[in-house]
Amino acid sequence: MKKVAIVGGGAAGLMAAVGVLEKGAIPVIYEKNKKLGIKLLITGKGRCNLTNELEISEFVQRFPGNGSFLYSALYNFNNYQLIDFLSSLNVPCKVERGGRVFPESDKAGDVVEALTNYILKKGCEIKYNTPVEHLWLDNDNGRLQGIWAKGNNQRFSSVVIATGGLSYPKTGSTGDGYKLAREAGHTIIDPFPSLVPLKTKEAWVTQVQGLTLKNVEVTAFMKGRELGKEFGEMLFTHFGVSGPIILSLSRFVVKALKSKGGPVKIKINLKPALDSAQLDARLQRVFSELSNKQFKNTLDGLFPKSLIEPMISLSRIEPHKPAHQISREERNGLVYLIQNLELTINGFSSYDEAIVTSGGVNVKEIDPSNMESKIIRGLYFAGETIDIDGFTGGYNLQAAFSTGLLAGQSAGEYTNTYTHNI
Repeated sequence: MKKVAIVGGGAAGLMAAVGVLEKGAIPVIYEKNKKLGIKLLITGKGRCNLTNELEISEFVQRFPGNGSFLYSALYNFNNYQLIDFLSSLNVPCKVERGGRVFPESDKAGDVVEALTNYILKKGCEIKYNTPVEHLWLDNDNGRLQGIWAKGNNQRFSSVVIATGGLSYPKTGSTGDGYKLAREAGHTIIDPFPSLVPLKTKEAWVTQVQGLTLKNVEVTAFMKGRELGKEFGEMLFTHFGVSGPIILSLSRFVVKALKSKGGPVKIKINLKPALDSAQLDARLQRVFSELSNKQFKNTLDGLFPKSLIEPMISLSRIEPHKPAHQISREERNGLVYLIQNLELTINGFSSYDEAIVTSGGVNVKEIDPSNMESKIIRGLYFAGETIDIDGFTGGYNLQAAFSTGLLAGQSAGEYTNTYTHNI
């Protein structure tokens, strides 16, 4: 039986093996670690946010930049098919807030175990602790010959590169796929951390570390130009900000910071459900009802406790001033502050904390209908190695599963028609 080499045993690699098996070939996974799915085990804080229930057209919009590249892969294997497939492997799923899909057990290990058992029962071979060092290429004919692993060349007519990007390097994601792709003549779009916490210049964030804000709107700017806007939940850390909407904005913020085009600012609207007139009317009611109280004692109903002191300081209203003495100008300034709480972003966390990598193998050099290289016949790409990255919410794992399956199916078909395989 003919074989297909799969470089990397993460989400994309596991699903590529499923695709190869569907086409009647044998997948051989080369995994540099001692077990499969190490990064998959830590996704969703160990709960494994597998996918999202959005329709495909909306799903693609959650991938800024190259989302349209995913249409073929997603229509070939969509989110509902993933859920059904896992259910057939005795891993039922559930839908939570924001359409996020998790295994009912809340255990990423169940997903890894089910997929591993499935491919092993079907005949998949796994080479643990075996990094692939080079591709074996027939450059004269633009074809693949095989791979080099542990100093030995091994013949394969088709290879799927599913090594991931650079995020969470402790799991083995160290950019190996980029090196292999370059050997084949591919262009690598400069990688950078995405879905990553941001660092702030302002020291007051340390006073509110651990505070979660819900139903807020955050907008990122550089030189007055809006980079992005998100509504939802965010978190203050000891060095800056994080949480779902910050992670989604981070792709644009990090890219802007790397361009060195100037400082990046974010503005937090703490009360986005109210316009400025409505918020002013609310403040007037509060100050009227608590007219004899000091300003600092009127804010309990407006802000979380830990945020009150920073807001008083930033408002520049004397904290001991009686509420009835607060001027219209001071009140207008407080309205603006509440809806434009500004922070200066001066850095971002490393790949150690980045959920995904932005950048990777140029999508213009990959056929989206089958994930095959346009440069070398028999070479396929899947998952985070490709220059595709989405927002938080299960989108990136679905992309890994979908591109992995399509790449595996395509590699399996190709290898069955090629006569020089083993």
